[in-house]
Amino acid sequence: MKHIESRGGSEAPIRQRILQAIFERRLQPGEKLTEERLAELFGVSRTVVRQALARLAQDGIVVQRPNRGASVASPSRQETQQVLAVRRMVEPEMAASAARQADPVGLRKLKKHLEAENTARRSGDRASLVRLSGEFHMLLAEVAGNPILIRLLTELQALTCLAILLYARGEDSACPPNEHQQIVEAIISNDPKAAASITLRHLQHVEADMDLSEPIQRENDLAAALGMPVKKRGRG
Repeated sequence: MKHIESRGGSEAPIRQRILQAIFERRLQPGEKLTEERLAELFGVSRTVVRQALARLAQDGIVVQRPNRGASVASPSRQETQQVLAVRRMVEPEMAASAARQADPVGLRKLKKHLEAENTARRSGDRASLVRLSGEFHMLLAEVAGNPILIRLLTELQALTCLAILLYARGEDSACPPNEHQQIVEAIISNDPKAAASITLRHLQHVEADMDLSEPIQRENDLAAALGMPVKKRGRG
């Protein structure tokens, strides 16, 4: 792999490359991110790498632990439910806002993005389809004209991708094929209510495709596994 930054360069390309790898689900939850190796790959100092990892840690995408270094986050089921709850609160209104104010430039971007998704789907380019499915939601924020939402959606989408790797019920975990099209059609029709409703239903489908029920915690598992009688504990 070529060095993409001269030593002493910006930390932004490192963050962007890590995020893209997460969006394409090539970086796994819990995977270690070694400062020395990243510095070598990007041709920058370890200080620059540290800055990139610190920014990602602020967004919850990377976890930094003393004496253990940095690793890709592994959101718990509860954290995943919280992420999806925020998305349900934010994204329907974001889609409605896009439907109220989308200009021709924004509409062309949405149509072009749908074409890219369809091309990736037809060609079986799984990594690109997964990435594009996530980027669609950030494009909606752009069309809605809210840069704060773009930053928020970047974080939420990255955490959602990691959660899908952990909790997806099946292998086909990209967004359902027709729902992005339906959202765009509602935006083109300047129908905020429909755009919001379809977006909410879409997010509910994403959540339904994950197993977010907490595993049952059973007591005395060791005794049962060893075929030994369970002894009642006396009170101290």
